[in-house]
Formats: sequence, C-alpha cells, structure tokens
Amino acid sequence: MPDIVQLLPENIANQIAAGEVIQRPASAVKELLENAIDASATEIKIFVNDAGKALIQVIDNGQGMSETDARMCFERHATSKIKNIDDLFHIKTMGFRGEALASIAGVSQVELKTKKASDPTGTYIEIENSVVKTQQPVASPTGTSIAMKNLFFNVPARRNFLKSNASELRHIIDEFTRVSMSFPNIFFSLTTNGQEIFHLDKGTLKQRIVQLLGNNYSSKLVSVQEDTDYMNIYGFVGKPDTAKKTRGDQYFFVNNRFIKSAYLNHAVVNAFSDLIPKDSFPMYALFIDLDPSRLDINVHPTKQEIKFEDEKIIYAFVQSAVKHALAQFSISPTLDFDLDISIQQSEAVSMPFTDDKKSAAASSSLYKTFTQKHQAHFIESKSDLQHWDKIQGPVDVDHQEVVAPEAEKAKEVEPGSAISQKNETDQKKPGEELIQMHNSYIVGQNQSGFIAIHQQNAHERILYERFNNAIKGKPIPSQRSLFPSVIELTHADAVLLNELLPDMQLLGFLIETFGNNSFVIQGTPGDVLQGNEKSTIEKMLDQYKHFSNELKFSKREKLLRSMAWQQSIRSGTTLSQKEMLTLVDNLFDCEIPNATPNGKPTYLEFRKEELDKMFGR
Repeated sequence: MPDIVQLLPENIANQIAAGEVIQRPASAVKELLENAIDASATEIKIFVNDAGKALIQVIDNGQGMSETDARMCFERHATSKIKNIDDLFHIKTMGFRGEALASIAGVSQVELKTKKASDPTGTYIEIENSVVKTQQPVASPTGTSIAMKNLFFNVPARRNFLKSNASELRHIIDEFTRVSMSFPNIFFSLTTNGQEIFHLDKGTLKQRIVQLLGNNYSSKLVSVQEDTDYMNIYGFVGKPDTAKKTRGDQYFFVNNRFIKSAYLNHAVVNAFSDLIPKDSFPMYALFIDLDPSRLDINVHPTKQEIKFEDEKIIYAFVQSAVKHALAQFSISPTLDFDLDISIQQSEAVSMPFTDDKKSAAASSSLYKTFTQKHQAHFIESKSDLQHWDKIQGPVDVDHQEVVAPEAEKAKEVEPGSAISQKNETDQKKPGEELIQMHNSYIVGQNQSGFIAIHQQNAHERILYERFNNAIKGKPIPSQRSLFPSVIELTHADAVLLNELLPDMQLLGFLIETFGNNSFVIQGTPGDVLQGNEKSTIEKMLDQYKHFSNELKFSKREKLLRSMAWQQSIRSGTTLSQKEMLTLVDNLFDCEIPNATPNGKPTYLEFRKEELDKMFGR
C-alpha cells in the first residue's frame, strides 16, 4: 500500500489558514492596522475600494523592513515578535501569530513597498496566490505600504459568502473604530472609494472617542481612573441618560487590545444598576492595563477572546472603578434656579399684575378648580382643561405616553365588517367594555370567557403587518415636515441608513443625504410626532444594529421587526377606553393576531368552563 499522508502545498495551507484569520475584508483591515502599529507608526492611512473586495491598502510611516524581512514576512509562522516559548506569555505587541500576511497572500494579490530609514532604497514585492511574481528595489519613503487586491479571487466560494458592500463596509468601520480608539496618539484616516470618511488627528482619549462615536458624547462622558499594584483601569463611561434600550457603544480593551467579555460587561452593568432601567445598556470605553503573564490572549484566532488568571479580581476592580467614578462626578439632575432670559423678558413676568388682571384670573374656572376645597376630582369636568386630550393629539410612546392607535388611521370596526364575519375571531374578540390592568394588559369579556391582551405585543403585531403591507406595494403616506430637520450620524450609522433608505421610503420616511454623514428628514409617517423624527430614526438604527435572533433574516425583515418593536406602545403606558378599543380592533384585523413577529403571544384566552372547574362549579 502506498503512503497516503502528505504535506499540503504552501498555497493550499495558506488558504486554509486564511479561513481562520481572514474571514472577511474587515479581518484583513484589522491585521494590517495592527502590523502598522507594531512598526511604531505615528501616521496610518487606509484606503478601501468596494468595501475591501477590490482593494485594501494601508500606508504607514513606521520603521519599515529590510529586503530580507520583506520577503520573509509572507512565510507561514514568520514573525519578529516571538523568539522562544516564554514570549507567548509576555506578549505586548498587537500581532504575533505569524499567519496574517501569509494568509492574506494566499487569498489575494498583494503589492508591498517598504523601506527602512537606514536603507538607501526600498523593496517592492508582488505576490499572487502565495507565489512571488516580482521583487525589485524601488524608491520609497520610510515606512510600509501594503495593498491587497481582489480578495478571495482564487477562492470564489468564499467570495460568494461575502455580504453586500454596505454590510462589509460597516464591519470595516467597526474594526477601524476599535483599533483607532485604543491609540489616540496615532493619526488615522480611512478613505473609501475616494472619499475620506475618517480623519482622526492625534489627541486625547476623550477627543478620539467623540471623533468616533459622535459629538453627542462630548459632554456626556464620566472619567474612570483607578491604579493598583495588580492592574490599572482607565477610560470613560457614559452618563446614565446616554443608556440605550439595546447594546450600544461598548468597548473593552486589555493592554490596548479590543476584547469581548460578557463577564466584564456584567460588571459594568451592575455598577449602573441603580441609575438606569434594567432593560437599558450603558455606554463605556474602558482600558485595562495588566501584566501580560496574568492573561492568555492566544485562545482565539481573532484574539478578541482572552483568559484572565483570576477573572473574579478583574470583575471586582471594574465594578468598583465604575461605581467610584459615577459617585465622584455629579451625574444626578440638578435644579436650575436661574430664570431663563427669554422668560424674564416675557409680558407675564415683566408687566405689572393690575387689579383688573387679578379679578379676571380669579373669576376663571381654572382658578376656582385649584383654590376651592373638594374640587380636585372635578377638574376635568369643570375646568378649561376638560378637552386637553382632544387638543393635544398623539404623544410620544418613548416618553411613557401613548401614541394613540387611531393615529394610524385605522378604521373602527362596524357590524358586518370583515372581522365580525370571522366566527372564530368573533368568539375570541372581547366586547366594548375593556379594563386596563397594570398599564400593560387589556382585559375584556368574550363569548366563551375572557381574554387578556398584552398591549405592547399586540401593537407590535399590528405595526409589523402594516409595515409588511407597505413593503409589498401599499406604501405608507408620508407627512411632509414644515421645517425639515437635519440629523447627523456616526460614519457607521450613516452607511447603514443609506442602505435602508429605499425600504424606509416605503414606510413613510422621506430622507435625503446631506453631506458626508448628515441627512435631511423631509417627511415621516403620520403617527411620528413633529420634533421626534431624529429620536425615532436614531432608536430604530440602534435596534436594527443590535437585532439579535438565532434565525438569519434579510435586512428588510430586520428593518420591519426593528421598526415594529421600536414604535410599539410600551408596557406602563396608560390607554383610554377609545385607544384600547381601537387597538383590539386592529389586532383582530391582522392576518396572524395571536403572536408577535418573534413568536410571543399577543393574548391569552380564559374559557368560562375552565373557570367553573377551578371554582368547583
């Protein structure tokens, strides 16, 4: 029998390694940026075409490489950072595995220009499918320029698994953000398809965070700084009012390396436990400096998961440092006793309160309501406020006040309508006498017993089907704004919103691009209050970005579910009798009225026979 075990060819071995190291263009961006940082660069520029599928080029002013090093760096397991086994436990550099450049050369066409300050000329190398095509001297500035073209050109199956350009670009921006945030003393720029979208000058950590995450954080950051013999922790956490309903901007770095740790995230959330709602997530960018011998970073190819020598100590330090920072800075709301200048200049304050004005005020029903005894329960019927709810109209659901379902232009059910013609639905549907319990549940009697409806789940189902019908050819009318507002987003959010604009237009949002990361909101659906346009879009994007489900949905399905969840009436919102009736009517007019898009029940039915049995009747 012939021998069957043989060594893999170099190019195949590199392609297999690339399956772990280079999963998508963003993976290559991360590896190239880390190599530039390890080369002591103070300026790093990255150029991307077609979301990295056509070109990823990183140019740095680091120490460069000699002719021999330039050739050797593309060999498998070739690295300048590991000399012996003990070095694995004292790693202080960003890269060290010696597989990145070999993997990149195995799945793309690579051009390298590099020069050391002491060398008269630089070196140019061209590699394709792990094979060196060209090597020659070249005039070059000190530093390194490496370009990888046509990623996965020789592995078409891998290339087919890449997402859309917008999706891949978001991943690149994520990796760029993580690397550039941890090195504010280095200049970074990111240019995509000829347009520079990041230009990050050297500065402080706070300046870098604001540059990356947006100006809205400029006055919303609380400094964290604790130094001990065991470890140091520093960085910033967002004030409680920056907490989001979904996982937002959360960054952990250990020895300047971005990591993912649900355990340490729990420590930060615990520190915020009494300051933000339980279903909210705080913003943080925290850096831990620790002796490299006390952790193992070589447990995952991406190096984003690490093991600590003693996780419990780290957990306690993180929680204590964040708690101390929040207690040290005045983050609770304060009362401002200085009257606004515009109020001081108003007639109500500046003009004298004459006898005629006093008598006119005292004779009003509103004055009597608040001054006479035993009149509190007559306020609505006797005062000028009795029609306030009709005047005010719909209000914002995200401020614990209900957006009336009738604002959705849903018609009320009449006898003989489609709902009443469905026997099964008619038996389940409650009558017109409804009760709201705990500001979350609507309870009513039906033909077979009674039914309990979860108001948020029900509204989520209603909105989902409404949005779904809009996408299928029944666009939601848009209400044009009298004064269009401008919303400025982070670079990643701007890329995402551009990708979603066609579908959002069908849902009633008229949004136009206005500069690099700015958009003009020309119109919104009728049930979005004027003035809430920015908040609605920001919260929808936040929900979309962090949409979590084991099933893989299309971007359109994610958008529909995110919009339905974000705009649904929250539990804890008080509803009027008319609002409850409209909500119930709309729910039982749905194609699938009994569950949310995620499968949660919208109502539970309790049959009279079961109740009789429970009471022995």
